[in-house]
Amino acid sequence: MKSTVEHLSPTRVRINVEVPFDELKPNFDRAYRKLASQVRIPGFRPGKAPARVIESRIGRAPILDEVVNEAIPAKYMEALTAGEVKALGQPDIEVTKLEDGDHLAFTAEVDVRPDLTIPAFGEFAVTVDDLELEDSEVDEQLDELRARFGTLTGADRPVETGDFVSIDLSATVDGQDVEEAKTSGLSYEVGSGELIEGIDEALLGAAVGETKHFTTTLVAGEYAGKEADVAVTVQSVKVRELPEADDDFAQLASEFDTIDELRADLRERLTRVKKMQQGVQARDKVLEALLEQVDVPLPEKVVEAEVDSRQHDAVHSFDHDQDKLNEFLATQDQTREDFDTEVRADAEKAVRTQLILDSIAESEQVQVNDGELTERIIYQAQRFGVSPDEYVQRAQQSGQLGAIFADVRRGKALASVVRQATVTDASGNKVDLEELFGKVEDAPAPEVAAAE
Repeated sequence: MKSTVEHLSPTRVRINVEVPFDELKPNFDRAYRKLASQVRIPGFRPGKAPARVIESRIGRAPILDEVVNEAIPAKYMEALTAGEVKALGQPDIEVTKLEDGDHLAFTAEVDVRPDLTIPAFGEFAVTVDDLELEDSEVDEQLDELRARFGTLTGADRPVETGDFVSIDLSATVDGQDVEEAKTSGLSYEVGSGELIEGIDEALLGAAVGETKHFTTTLVAGEYAGKEADVAVTVQSVKVRELPEADDDFAQLASEFDTIDELRADLRERLTRVKKMQQGVQARDKVLEALLEQVDVPLPEKVVEAEVDSRQHDAVHSFDHDQDKLNEFLATQDQTREDFDTEVRADAEKAVRTQLILDSIAESEQVQVNDGELTERIIYQAQRFGVSPDEYVQRAQQSGQLGAIFADVRRGKALASVVRQATVTDASGNKVDLEELFGKVEDAPAPEVAAAE
């Protein structure tokens, strides 16, 4: 087999392949066996007719079609390897010549990963927020812990923010009942913002047994994007009473004997969280610097595939109804044209990010071990509320295991840049992120998710 590679652009090549017929003998053998099992020929058992008999019965063309259809994918992969072509997506293949008994020639045009010039990692310098922790933040964490051990008691007064109410809900759109919005005896914390928009304002000041009416835009279901008239009736009002923040509470709610020890532990935990936030901020800023400084030619078909995927995900939320999506966009003061423009910009940024991080991963020879892959699978399974085994099964069925591997690898590639970048806080102090990203000389890095 002979193959050559023509560079049509920084992101696309044409591969020219010529295959002599003597290399296709195994393909012919398989083609004859396959067709022999499909064609009934008098005097021969199924699959036992010789090649010349099969050919005389069905003609040469079906045999050549079978051979070509089987041979091209394998020969294409051989050509990729021989030409060290880093293909992206599926190729456009055209048979340019088929001389029976002589050779098969075809071309394959495919997008490829462009060659990128990445600045030295040590040249990147980013600034993150100062690590500041107020006493009020510790108090807030302590109050949240106290709330877990709080008790609800009835309140004989109108509804206030923070109350727990039992409510009945119903909604109509253009006079039609919205069945999925109808419920009774629903427990809700007023002011939490966890229910439909407008309900917190409607409930404030309401008395037990009182019904309040308001309008809101539904964001899901059959009437997504539609204006709905909502009725909410208060059945009961309860207030949460918190235990005193004292030593007794510390012993009840933790392994500590005193409230001071508990507060110190909460402060330490918050400090670790803020340290992680600095790490995330540094990671995101380094990525933005990469996107600004690295020129990335975009493979158009890869971008189009990303746009299509994002458009599909968006309309999927509206039962694949484009009109419902457009109606929802109108409620957000956004035209479909604006939405499509935003989707394309996001898709282009995502592809640029992937190409940059893949280039870094290759140059740094980033490896992903089984433990890191398992850790990501467990994390994703928890996010989707399924078991790791079920998540893996779903990923296999949808062909996403490779994407999970690539995501972990890209995260490690980005971590390798952050490790060598100069990171300072707003006050000018150097920020040590070694605990999150590892030492510069360390090969493996803690998992850092790649940008979406």
